[in-house]
Amino acid sequence: MAEIKYLNNPELKTILPSWKGNPVINVRFVDPNKRFEGKFSKALKWKLGKNEKQEEKKNDKWRLTVRKGNGFLKQKEDCIVWLGHASFFMQLSGKRFLIDPVFGRISGVLPRYSELPCAISDFLNIDYVLLSHAHRDHCDISSLKKLAARNNFTLLTSLNTGKFVSSSIKNLNFQEAGWYQQYNLPDENLRITFLPTQHWSNRHLWDLNETLWGSFMIEADGKNIFFGGDSGYCSYPKQISTLFPNIDIAMIGAGAYHPSFMMSDVHTSPQEAVQVFHDLKAKTLIPMHYGTFDLADEPIGEPYRLLTQMDQEKKINGELRMLEVGEVMAV
Repeated sequence: MAEIKYLNNPELKTILPSWKGNPVINVRFVDPNKRFEGKFSKALKWKLGKNEKQEEKKNDKWRLTVRKGNGFLKQKEDCIVWLGHASFFMQLSGKRFLIDPVFGRISGVLPRYSELPCAISDFLNIDYVLLSHAHRDHCDISSLKKLAARNNFTLLTSLNTGKFVSSSIKNLNFQEAGWYQQYNLPDENLRITFLPTQHWSNRHLWDLNETLWGSFMIEADGKNIFFGGDSGYCSYPKQISTLFPNIDIAMIGAGAYHPSFMMSDVHTSPQEAVQVFHDLKAKTLIPMHYGTFDLADEPIGEPYRLLTQMDQEKKINGELRMLEVGEVMAV
C-alpha cells in the first residue's frame, strides 16, 4: 500500500488546528473526502455520447455584455471587476489584485466568446496575483508573462503551482499554500487564506494532481470576499462558513456542468452554485465560470437564464449580482 504523506508550507500559519497537511500519494495530491481518478472511460463516454442540448446550444446567440474601457483601473475606491470566466480585478485596502487572469484564448487555441474590457498593457501597479490552480483556463502562462513584464507582483497560489509558474517567469516572487493556510503578507489590513475545493489539477496527461487546487478567502478592512475557484458541490462550503462566519461576497462557478456524470464532481451547476452560496451564508453572490469559454455541453447562455429565473422566483437568499464584463462593483 502506498505511503501517504502530508504536505503544507511550514512558513505559513494553518488556521485549522486538526489539519496536518494535504495528503499526497505517489507525488499526487488527493482530496481526503473524494478522490478524483480522472478516468479515461468517462471522458470517452462524454465525447462519444449524444448531447441532448446540442440543437439548443447551436442556436443560442446569447453573449456576455462587455463594458469597454479602462476607467476602473484609474479609480481609488474599493471595487470588483469581472474580466470574464474566472478572471477578476479587485482593488481593496489600497492594493490591486488579479485573480486567475486569462486574457486570451485558452492555450491560444480554445475560442473566447467575451473580450477583455481593456488592453492587457493597462494592468499596471498590480500588487498580488492569485491563482487557484494550474488548469489552463485559470493559469495561463502567456497572460502571466505579459503581466510580469510590466508589474512587480507577488503570486499567491497553491503547493507546487508557484514552482511551475516560476519555471517560465524568472525572478517571480511567489508564496505557495496548502489548504487552511494564510499567506505571509506585509499589509496589516489584509489577510488571504487558501481553502479547500473538490476539484483536481493538471497541465498534461502525465501530471495528474501534482499541483494542488483550492479557493481563497480575502479579508480586507472588515470586508470578507470568497473566491471559489473550481469545485463540485461538496461539504467544504459549510465548513468554510464556520471558519469565516461573516462572508460579504462569494464568487462561485456556475458553468461547465453538463453532462453531470462528467462534470458534477468538479464544477457546480447554477442550482448548485446557489446552494454553495447558501452553505457559505454569504450576502452577495457573483456567478462566474460561464459565458467566456465553451467547456461543456450546456448552451452558453443557460447559466445566465437559470440564475436570473431563480432570482425572479426568490430562490436566492441574498443579493445576486450578474456582472457584465468590465462592470465596476463597489465593495
